[in-house]
Amino acid sequence: MNHINIFIQLTRLNKPIGYMLLFWPCSWGLALAFLLNRDEINFKYFLVLFFLGSVLMRSAGCIINDIVDKDIDKKVRRTKDRPLAADKISIFQSLIYSGILCSLAFLILIQFNMFTIILGLFSMLLAFSYPFMKRITYWPQLFLGLTFNWGIVMAWTSMINGVSLEVFLLYFAAIFWTLGYDTIYGLQDIVDDEIIGMKSTSIKFKKNPKLFVSCCYIITLILLCVLFKEFLGSNFFSLLFFVFLSSLFYQIYVFNLKIPSTCLRAFKINNFSGILLFLSIISLAY
Repeated sequence: MNHINIFIQLTRLNKPIGYMLLFWPCSWGLALAFLLNRDEINFKYFLVLFFLGSVLMRSAGCIINDIVDKDIDKKVRRTKDRPLAADKISIFQSLIYSGILCSLAFLILIQFNMFTIILGLFSMLLAFSYPFMKRITYWPQLFLGLTFNWGIVMAWTSMINGVSLEVFLLYFAAIFWTLGYDTIYGLQDIVDDEIIGMKSTSIKFKKNPKLFVSCCYIITLILLCVLFKEFLGSNFFSLLFFVFLSSLFYQIYVFNLKIPSTCLRAFKINNFSGILLFLSIISLAY
């Protein structure tokens, strides 16, 4: 039982916000593709596959991240009790777990067309490069945005087997969404990160993080409005879309740099934001 608990902590399965934030962009891409290709059977089937893939890849990514950051995590209050940092599990055992999770994710990946399979293999390079970004740039959150939202493109190609301007508008909107929410998340660790020399947008824009996050969310708003301009009006989509946008800017009101717990609370609102945009898009199909 103790080893199961360690595995759960190692993969963060006890913190579903992580894999849900990986899954919601996939659901957006599928819903957008479903508007063009009304293949309801594949839509529902792929939705389940992308959810399972999100859980598996996020879990594997957490393990790789903790292996890379083992010595750093020991110096940060929020992460010092993670299994690898606390020496509750070896790096070798962790790599075995990661390999198993990636293998299961690959079995899911090969259910899709070849174009999507290639994109999925490329995404693994992004995922496993991310832990190193905060050592070399103040923009690791931007790299996370590129990585975490790649599922939008994969979801689209799984249904359409090609790309278009629409999917990239959604992809870039999601990148700025991630850039905003992960900056909020990173505000929790500013003191420790500055001491140990880590970089982040949270540190780069610490003098006015609300302004930076506002700019990110405004760009998200603009790109989504361009994408869905023909659907905006007096309808259910617009109502849900407005609530989604309100949830983003409510986060800016909630978080306070001086109170780390408010940053985590604001960050978690994004799970609500994710399902709202999914419901907004899917409402256009029914």
